[in-house]
Amino acid sequence: MSFNVLLVDDSNSMRAVIKKVISISGFKMDQCIEAGNGKEALEALAGNWVDVIISDINMPEMNGFELLERLKGDDFLRDIPVIVITTESSEQHMRDAFDLGVKGFIKKPFLPEEVRKILYEVIGVSDEGEYEEDRGNDEAFDF
Repeated sequence: MSFNVLLVDDSNSMRAVIKKVISISGFKMDQCIEAGNGKEALEALAGNWVDVIISDINMPEMNGFELLERLKGDDFLRDIPVIVITTESSEQHMRDAFDLGVKGFIKKPFLPEEVRKILYEVIGVSDEGEYEEDRGNDEAFDF
């Protein structure tokens, strides 16, 4: 099973690094959609389905906290798990982000194994990237 990911960061080079790290981590990514800030992320979400959002906090035009507030206020988008990737390590920032619905944190610098583990945890799949119900006995079905 593979997943669609939305990367939100104002740095093109950081998005490229994150995308590469996800790829070498073994996480099964189908489509990677990129946005340079929260506003672009919302525009991307209007036309694309994603399984998880990875977002920076400090961005121009619409920062990560503003994006989280908009997602939380939208009946359709609020259920998409969000992971914050940042150099920020303040306890207050982390609490604020969790209050807005963040499911996980990745602190820079990061390792591929950490990224894969957090992605699988927030999506709710096993270490092999499969949902529990997908691991059943297919021979039990007669179709």
